[in-house]
Amino acid sequence: MMVLAMTVARKQAEAAMWRQSGEATAMPELTLVPGAPEPDVAMQAEPGRPFIIRIGKHLRGVFDRLIGASSLVATDPVLDVRDFGWTASLRDHWQDIRDEAIAVSQTGAAPSLATISPDHRSIARIGKWRSFFLWGYGYPIDENLARCPKTQALVERIPGLNSAFFSILAPGTHIPAHRGVTKGLITCHLGLIVPRDGDVRMRVADRVVRWAEGETLVFDDTYDHEVWNDTGGTRVVLLVQFERPLRNPGKWFADLFLGFVRRSAFVQEARQNIASWNAAVKALEA
Repeated sequence: MMVLAMTVARKQAEAAMWRQSGEATAMPELTLVPGAPEPDVAMQAEPGRPFIIRIGKHLRGVFDRLIGASSLVATDPVLDVRDFGWTASLRDHWQDIRDEAIAVSQTGAAPSLATISPDHRSIARIGKWRSFFLWGYGYPIDENLARCPKTQALVERIPGLNSAFFSILAPGTHIPAHRGVTKGLITCHLGLIVPRDGDVRMRVADRVVRWAEGETLVFDDTYDHEVWNDTGGTRVVLLVQFERPLRNPGKWFADLFLGFVRRSAFVQEARQNIASWNAAVKALEA
């Protein structure tokens, strides 16, 4: 288990977390205890990674075809938001969600995603892609939810909710091409802060899409996808993963797969990392 510590930089000279109405906010600085592994370097052995995920990389095509054949919604790279009626409530209340995202992001409460999630260490460089988890692989993060009561009330109504977090992408960041682990999950982004001084975009398979504040984007992350923030500001979205509507036998398989992942040491490590980070933030705020 990584041992982590963090400090919050107070100097105005630090890089801006985002720029809004000409106002710059300092980005919290994260450091590691000497001797701890760097979170943005992929683990060599990945001992806590579920066996079903490791073999799944080799059998991904078979698994995805089985689940896709049982899908009750389209299996295209980018999906129609009208097929997911609950997304309307996110759009209706996006400003409330944005305000809570800003409040937590301006503190040290949002660590690097590479620090929290073992699965992202090979693609998320430290400090460039930050996260504030509300829900992770079926587990609520009660302390974080308490900071965002309006967002909590909205995400808890999402059918088949698996994960929900604020995804915070620093200026000039490129997230290289990668794929999700199972077609049993679908991803939704709600645009909260989208800089306009350049181009911020995502490629999903052969589609290029762009975020808009207050709008939702639903896509299948098992397709190869990558992200660019070619702006001087920080992009912030609410990222939600939810279970794909399925009939059997695909639903049996998807439920079995997710059950293994949720109970794995791989996910439990991420939960512990969040708890450790929150404890460090609380100590600094005391």
